[in-house]
Amino acid sequence: MRAPDPAFADPRLAVLYDVFDGDRSDLDAYVAIAEELAADTVVDVGCGTGSLAVRLAGLGKTVVGVDPAGASLEVARAKPNADGVRWVHGDATDLVALGLGADLAVMTGNVAQVFVSDEDWTLTLSAVRDCLRPGGWFVFETRRPEARDWEHWDVAPTVVTTPGGAAVTVSRTVTEVALPLVTFESTTTLGGIVVPSISTLRFRDEMEVRHDLGTHDFDVVEVRDAPDRPGKEFVFLTRRR
Repeated sequence: MRAPDPAFADPRLAVLYDVFDGDRSDLDAYVAIAEELAADTVVDVGCGTGSLAVRLAGLGKTVVGVDPAGASLEVARAKPNADGVRWVHGDATDLVALGLGADLAVMTGNVAQVFVSDEDWTLTLSAVRDCLRPGGWFVFETRRPEARDWEHWDVAPTVVTTPGGAAVTVSRTVTEVALPLVTFESTTTLGGIVVPSISTLRFRDEMEVRHDLGTHDFDVVEVRDAPDRPGKEFVFLTRRR
């Protein structure tokens, strides 16, 4: 699979991810869904710095967090309740051998869009299916292409102060829109050193996602709006057949 972007894999940037990403109130919806579905065992695919995984572990759930960015997992392992999570350095295909039979698998933070190739997307859907019990749930979000949210992604150089008091300058520029792919470059300047990160995301419309889920033995039960980004994202609630 495609290697993770430096924003997640570079230790200098991974430690700043939570600083830039706010209070992660977007995860409240996923915590609520895990409770709504009475999920005791949860797999967090693309768990990143573990913000959701540790919250679920704190609620007494059995949690597995998988991510290909080792630097992000190091940040995750230092968080409260991290000892209650089984951390896996890899991608979703590395879960299959574990024989999990989970109640719920989630992909938050638009992880679904990092799979820009059909091959990587297919491998991921198959692996998620195989780590769920029959009737298990797969819940994830993806941005609506018709919202064209990338038109608002550019960020002029902005100084951010970290909890440790360091001043960091960040910026972001969309460099190419070649739908279904959108590429942007982020730069972070810390200690006089500029650290770039180039990312490409794939935008799939609702019908394409429904088709892909169906061919991998998932039934779409409901498509919700993201409560923190109304009109901008799909939240798919699906079940393994």
